Amino acid sequence: MPVSASDEQHGTRNKVARSILDHGPSTAAELALRLELTQAAVRRHLDTLVADGVVEPREKRVYGARGRGRPAKVFALTDCGRDAFDQAYDTLAVDALRWIEQSAGGGEAGRAAVAAFARARLAAQAEVYRGAVEAADPSGRTQALAGALSADGYAATARSAPVGEQLCQHHCPVAHAAERYPQLCEAETEVFSQLLGTHVQRLATIAHGDGVCTTFIPKTDRTDSAAQADPRTTKTTTASASTAGRNPE
Repeated sequence: MPVSASDEQHGTRNKVARSILDHGPSTAAELALRLELTQAAVRRHLDTLVADGVVEPREKRVYGARGRGRPAKVFALTDCGRDAFDQAYDTLAVDALRWIEQSAGGGEAGRAAVAAFARARLAAQAEVYRGAVEAADPSGRTQALAGALSADGYAATARSAPVGEQLCQHHCPVAHAAERYPQLCEAETEVFSQLLGTHVQRLATIAHGDGVCTTFIPKTDRTDSAAQADPRTTKTTTASASTAGRNPE
């Protein structure tokens, strides 16, 4: 059966949305380049996706000095758009975490129980990632971690940044659960610090409305013998539970 023009258009729109999921908030020019489409065609699909509530336009965040002229417009997935991708089990995750919290008595004890669960869950994942990270050269460990995270569905990338690197996760399978329980983000940040053998800082999270989960990894010569001997003792810089994932002012 031949593919109708409508089906073809729908398929291309899905590719546009998927590209934003995999690469984070993107300009029309970036999408056109990645998908080998004209910018005019991409903008037509973006208009439809915006009207459907799948993506939303935002001002492009600029790191460092801003040049002249208006900042470029980027398009990011909305919560509705993310829900279209494998997050159906997120409600189950929230229910399970709520049960853990309530079973521990709620309050501080409940939050501690959720944090303990988050650390145990991430510890198991960390063992899978550790092999990839330790097999890489020191200069490529962040990239190796990004590859391991991508294999788990986090669509992660690593890029250079002033005085360090940024680990970006363009998708979070448990974003809604992390919005309710920031202990998930905090435990993940601790694991990144342990794996990379240096302190790290979480700059933004999807759970708190940012387009990408962003973690800053400072440059290090890895000469700290204590950290080399046991990276699990390395200090981790995280935000408090009430502000985790927010961009610094």
